[in-house]
Amino acid sequence: MSDAFNADLHCHSLVSDGTLEPAALARRAQRNGVDLWALTDHDELGGLQQAASACAEIGLDFVPGVEVSVSVGDQTVHVVGLGIDSGHAALRGHLQRMCEGRDARAHAIAASLREHTGVDDAYAGASRLAGNPALISRTHFARHLVERGVCSSTAEVFTRFLTPGKPGYVEHAWASLEQAVQWIHDAGGLAVLAHPGRYRFSAQAEQQLLARFRDLGGQGIEVVTASHSAADWRKYAQIARSFGLRASRGSDFHCPRESRCDLGQLPRLPDGLRPIWELLH
Repeated sequence: MSDAFNADLHCHSLVSDGTLEPAALARRAQRNGVDLWALTDHDELGGLQQAASACAEIGLDFVPGVEVSVSVGDQTVHVVGLGIDSGHAALRGHLQRMCEGRDARAHAIAASLREHTGVDDAYAGASRLAGNPALISRTHFARHLVERGVCSSTAEVFTRFLTPGKPGYVEHAWASLEQAVQWIHDAGGLAVLAHPGRYRFSAQAEQQLLARFRDLGGQGIEVVTASHSAADWRKYAQIARSFGLRASRGSDFHCPRESRCDLGQLPRLPDGLRPIWELLH
C-alpha cells in the first residue's frame, strides 16, 4: 500500500456516543477519501451490520470493530478490537454483561450533577440524546449540560464535572485488560491500545501497561489520533517500534460539531512503522 493510503480505524456512531447513523458515517468516510474504515462503538456491536451494508453499497472497504472499556487502577483505558466477527456470540454476551450496570451509573451521575449544578433533568436529557437507550454515557450528559447552558462545550463539561476527582464522575467496573484482549482474540480480531496519550499514567506505569498489553497478545497501538499532539505522534511511534507493536491511525470521530478531527483527515503515520492494517487485508 502506498503512503497515501487513508485508513481511519476508530470512530463512533449513535449506537454508542456518536451522533450519526452508521450508514451516514460510511458515506462521510468515503466523501473524505478514506480507503479503509472501521466502526468501533464503545462496548457495542449493534451498528456493524448497517455499517457493513452501507460500505458494500458504496464500495468502501470496511473493518468491523469495537472499543472495549477496561479498568486499570483508577482509570478507564480503551482497547480497540479490529477485524472482529460481528456476530460472535461470546463477545456479544461479555459486552452485554459488562454494560448491565450502565443505567445505575447514569442515575448516579444525574444525582451528582443535580447536587452540583442544579440541573434536575440530567438523566432525562442524557437519555433523549442517546441513540441507544442501553448505553447512556458521560458524553450524553455533557451534551445535555451544554444544551442547558451550564458549559459552553462538552470538553468544558468533562473538565469541570465528568473526569475522575470531579463531582459528576462515577466509577464503574469495566473489563480487565486480560479479558478485553482475550475477548477480541476469541472473536478473531486484533487488539489495539487506543489513544495512549490521553491517560494519566506516570512514565513507569505507562511502560508497565504497554509491556503487559504486549505480553497478553496486544498487537497494535494508536499512534496518530485526534487527541494526540505532534509530540505524541513521535513518542508513540518510537514506543510502537521499541515494543514491537503495529501502528494504528484513527480519528476517534464522534460528531461534526464536537470532534477535533473529521473522518480521514489525520496526518499519515510517521515513517518506519508497520501499519496494523497490513494484517487486516
